[in-house]
Amino acid sequence: MKKFTAIALLSITLVACKKDTKTVTKVDPETGKTITVEVPVTSTDSLKVETPQAEIFAIKDSLGVYKQTFKLEKGETYPLVTYQKDVQTMTAPDGKSQSGTSEMTDEMSFTVNDFKDGVYDITINLTGKRNSQSANGKTAAVDTKQAEPKDEQLKMMWKVNKALVGNKLNLKMTETGKVISITGFDTIYNKIAASVGTVIKDQKDKAGFINSFKQSFNEKMLKDQFSKNLVLIPAKGAKIGDKWSESENATPDGKIKLTTTYTLKSVGDGIAQISVAGGIPKKTDKQTKEGVTRSMSSELSQNGTIILDQKTGWVKNQNISVKTTQTETLSDGKQSQTMKSVSNSTVVVNPKK
Repeated sequence: MKKFTAIALLSITLVACKKDTKTVTKVDPETGKTITVEVPVTSTDSLKVETPQAEIFAIKDSLGVYKQTFKLEKGETYPLVTYQKDVQTMTAPDGKSQSGTSEMTDEMSFTVNDFKDGVYDITINLTGKRNSQSANGKTAAVDTKQAEPKDEQLKMMWKVNKALVGNKLNLKMTETGKVISITGFDTIYNKIAASVGTVIKDQKDKAGFINSFKQSFNEKMLKDQFSKNLVLIPAKGAKIGDKWSESENATPDGKIKLTTTYTLKSVGDGIAQISVAGGIPKKTDKQTKEGVTRSMSSELSQNGTIILDQKTGWVKNQNISVKTTQTETLSDGKQSQTMKSVSNSTVVVNPKK
């Protein structure tokens, strides 16, 4: 028993010596050669242990609850390209169908100028815009990256789009994605007015067109767009599997609502994945006048996925499919006719290359 105790004590002594020394290289003053020696470890040496710095994420969890912020780098530019494709099919009472396709691409990017006191100073660059419509084997397109179309009916749209792109807006946004202000619209409005001046000669008509354009392109419109496309996770945060919903008016009177339900599916490997579902439940309406009954029904469904960059909080990709179905039937009690319209849309943000 004593022998084993002695060995154990010796082992403890050796381990202690190993912990209290470190290997260093120094120059021998007598020979001038570099030698390796063991020296005691001081108390300050023990404080110099380096630990790897944890990566800072914009989307991070606290006790399993994930919140979205933005960690954007000064001088960097972040894309926001929106592509939408609509394929509409009309079916007549005789069963014959006709289809048409429309496509739209809006290109913009965000350059971070500064970040101070929790607020980002960002330049919004309007870089490109394209619209096209296809039917009966023919396609008409208006593209700001292409020459002015020869078709007189398309020239107006091209002039407006061409005057729109190449401009810049200034965005002030908090780290949590709240838009404080977007400025610079007046310059764009003036350019639009000048561009349509050669087409719209009447000053009253010109003023009416500019006012209409302002209604569709203004600070509120862009704020709403950014809120939908950029800030996805609720301010209170969400756990994996949590669902939350947002509702908006689908008709001007607000009687029909579009509901979108989001689910936080996963966070990890540099991304946060959110699924999208919902729509407008089937609505029906029936009215009879002069012996003819008119029945109408409509519904909308949507589903898709949004992927956020976990490090920056910026949207990497969004792909949502929307299907709208409308049916109208006229009946006099003896015979009836039905027309049906089905629209299949795809909305993509930052399409994958």
